[in-house]
Amino acid sequence: MTQKKFDFDEIIDRRGTASEKWDKYRDRDIIPLWVADMDFRSPPAIIKALHERVEHGVFGYTAPPQGLAQAVIDSLQAEFGWQVRKEWITWLPGLVTGLNVSCRAVGDAGDDVITFTPVYPPFMSAPPLSGRNVINVPLICKEGRWGLDLNALEAAVTPRTRQLLLCSPHNPVGRVWTRDELAALDDFAARHDLVICSDEIHAGLVLEPGVRHIPIATLSPEASRRTITLMAPSKTYNVPGLGCSFAVISDDTLRRAFRKAMGRIVPHVNLLGYTAAEAAYRDGEEWRQELLEYLRGNRDLVQREMIALGLPVARVEATYLSWIDVRGRGIEDPVRFFEEAGVGLSGGSDFGLAGYVRLNFGCRRELLQEALRRMRVALEERGR
Repeated sequence: MTQKKFDFDEIIDRRGTASEKWDKYRDRDIIPLWVADMDFRSPPAIIKALHERVEHGVFGYTAPPQGLAQAVIDSLQAEFGWQVRKEWITWLPGLVTGLNVSCRAVGDAGDDVITFTPVYPPFMSAPPLSGRNVINVPLICKEGRWGLDLNALEAAVTPRTRQLLLCSPHNPVGRVWTRDELAALDDFAARHDLVICSDEIHAGLVLEPGVRHIPIATLSPEASRRTITLMAPSKTYNVPGLGCSFAVISDDTLRRAFRKAMGRIVPHVNLLGYTAAEAAYRDGEEWRQELLEYLRGNRDLVQREMIALGLPVARVEATYLSWIDVRGRGIEDPVRFFEEAGVGLSGGSDFGLAGYVRLNFGCRRELLQEALRRMRVALEERGR
């Protein structure tokens, strides 16, 4: 058995650190498994790089470090066989910023933007915040596996549809879209002359053996030209509080429109975000591989427990988020019900589908086991 270098069972007390995740339930006995950050310490390489940068002691306006773009380019080549040029990269202080900029960069006020639900809430809020209309196309679930409804997608398109917002891998249903599914979306976009904005922030968190994430921009040169790909180290390496993301846009015209939409409104990435990103992409791979193995164990634990409780749960191919169907239990407010049981989850209605909850299993296993025990006890007591 290979000796592990990193301890994901380490107890790290996040209370009193102004953690959004943990302070939501300050002074209450509720285990927080809601917002998508992990309880693990970030890779030692990132911590070391941050220490060195802080030790310098000067925190002035900062451009992207010389080696950062190359670290990203090397990582995308190694992981996905994707050959990206430095000039294609635009740095952003967050992925949600990228979604909103994309909606402003494409088309005009009053145009339509399509997305698939259930989905991470900013997909539904970014179009109206940008003066666009959002068209929600429901995903379909067959035998516990979520997928695209291409017929509904065709029926939803309008003469004023200009953009498709894609979540790939998908949050919250945990799907890694197949090459055939992505090709169908690309064909749809080509026929209707749409720009695809693809959020691929969970691309480094594929858990299912034999499954690979495919950036939709890599399907063909034509696909690349109509795609804005949004990525970040934040989820994979647990550095979301450092605010460093980027857009990959190969088409010059589209990239200029995106940067123009940023204007003087979008702030620069902070210097520690840049530092962490470079260390993550350059030196974080060994840590990531051990993380994936640990998360697989947590995923399987959640799935076994939910099946034992008779709650349908999507098979998580990527992310550290389980999407659980509680509609059959007749619980009016699932979030409140589980909070009263001592577990904090995200409510499905926030993602556009009531009756579900999203559980973040990016935590040490002992804590996850206790949360699942509390859920089991609450459901068993309700069933009596």
